[in-house]
Amino acid sequence: MKFRFKITLCMLALLSISFGTGASLIIYESFQDSLEREQETAFSVYRMVWSTLQIVNDLNPYLDQNTINQTLEQLGKQKRTAWTALRLSTEKEVIYQSADFDFPMLSTPEPAPGDCQFFTALGLDGTHYLILYGAANSNDTVLYLYMVQDISNLYTMRQIQQNTYLQIFIILLMLCAVLAYTVSRLLTAPLQKLSMVSRKIASGKLSSRVNIASNDEVGAVAEDFNAMAQQMEETISELNNAIASQERFVGSFAHEMKTPMTSLIGYAELLRSGVLTPDEQAEAAYYIYAEGKRLENLSRKLLDLLVLKHKNLPLIKIRPADLIEGLIERLQPICTRRNISLSCDCQKGTCYLEPDLVWSLLLNLADNAQKAMPQGGHIHLRLQMLPDGCRIYVFDNGQGIPETALAHLTEAFYRADKARSREQGGFGLGLALCQEIVALHNGQLKFTNRPEGGACVIAELRGGRP
Repeated sequence: MKFRFKITLCMLALLSISFGTGASLIIYESFQDSLEREQETAFSVYRMVWSTLQIVNDLNPYLDQNTINQTLEQLGKQKRTAWTALRLSTEKEVIYQSADFDFPMLSTPEPAPGDCQFFTALGLDGTHYLILYGAANSNDTVLYLYMVQDISNLYTMRQIQQNTYLQIFIILLMLCAVLAYTVSRLLTAPLQKLSMVSRKIASGKLSSRVNIASNDEVGAVAEDFNAMAQQMEETISELNNAIASQERFVGSFAHEMKTPMTSLIGYAELLRSGVLTPDEQAEAAYYIYAEGKRLENLSRKLLDLLVLKHKNLPLIKIRPADLIEGLIERLQPICTRRNISLSCDCQKGTCYLEPDLVWSLLLNLADNAQKAMPQGGHIHLRLQMLPDGCRIYVFDNGQGIPETALAHLTEAFYRADKARSREQGGFGLGLALCQEIVALHNGQLKFTNRPEGGACVIAELRGGRP
C-alpha cells in the first residue's frame, strides 16, 4: 500500500474515532438528561397524587373507592397531571386504574412504604414507557401507586439525532477522504521525487539531483540526499580515475618491460647461435648488460614507490637550507658541462624532515629541470620557511609543461614527452616518488608554467617546526 493511502486511512480512522466518540457521548448525555427530566416530572406528579390523596383522606377518614376514583379522575381532567396510565392498589385489590391499559409486569420486589422506583419498558407496539412504582401508608393500609408515562418521544428524538449524526458523519468522512488524500499526495510528492532520482542514480545518471525547496524535515532529507549523491558521484569519479590510472600503470609497465625483454631475448639468441664474431659477442653482451641494468633500475624504483606508500618514517630536526646548498654544490659540475647555471635563495630556519627522502626529492626535481633544458638554461631554487614546515620552489626557463600533462605528472610511468624521456633513460617514476615523499611530510606537490617561460615546481613540506 502506498504511503499516501496509509496517511489517508489514518486520518479517516482518527476522524471516525474522535467524531464518533464525541457525537455518541453528546447524544447519550442529551438522552440521559431528557430522561432525568421526565423522571423528575413523574416524581412531581407522584408526590402531588399522594398529597391530594392524603388531604382527601384527612377530611374523610373513611375514604371509599368511589371517592378515590373521583378524586384521581378530577385531577386528570384538570390537566394537572401527566400520565399514560395510573393504578392505585393495595396488596389485595386494585382501587383505581385510569384506563384500560396492559401494565408491564415487573420482576422486582414491591417497594417499601415511602420508597419509589423508576423503570423503563418497551410495549408490544414498540412504545417506550417510563414506570414509577411507589408505596405509602394510609390508615394502616399500604397503597401502591403504579404510574406509566409514554416517553417514546425521547427515543424518537434520540433516533433523529443519531440519523442526523450518521448523515453528517458520512458527509464529513467523504470530505475528509478527499482532503486527506490531497494533503497526503502533496506531502508525499517530494518522496516520489526522491524515489525517481534514486532510480536515475541507480541506472547510472550520477549527476541527477532532487529539487525540493522546503524548510521542513523532507527538505532536510532532500539536502542530505543531494549531498550524499554529490559525495557518491565524486567517489565514483575518483574510483574511475583510479581504475584508469591503474590501467595506464599496467599498460606502461608492460610497455617498459617489453622493450628490454625483447632486446635481452634477441641478443641472447644471437649469442646462443654462435655465429657472432668476438667483437659482436662483446657488443651483444654489453646490450644485455645495459638492458639488465635498466630492468634493475626499474624494479628498484617500483620497490621504492611501493615502500613509500606504506611507510611512516620518523622526522628529525634539520636545516633544509643545508640540503639545498649541498645539492647545488653536487650538481654544479654536471650542470656546467650542460651549459646550465644554478642559484638558490634560502631562508634560515629548521623544521622536521626525513633528510634522505628530501634529498631524493630535490635531486629528482633538479634532474627533471635539467631534462627540460637540452640547450642550456638556468635553474633557481628558493626556500621559504612556514609556521609548520617549509616550501621549496624549483624554477627553470626550459620548455615548460604541456597543459594537458599538468594533472598527470605524478602518475607512475607518465611522460609528458615520451620520446625525450626515453632517450634520457627515464621511466616516468621520479615524480611519482616525489609525490609520495611530499605526502609523507603532510604536504603538497604543485606544478605550474611561468608566464616568462619555463616551469615552476612547488613542494610544501609540513612536518612541523621545533
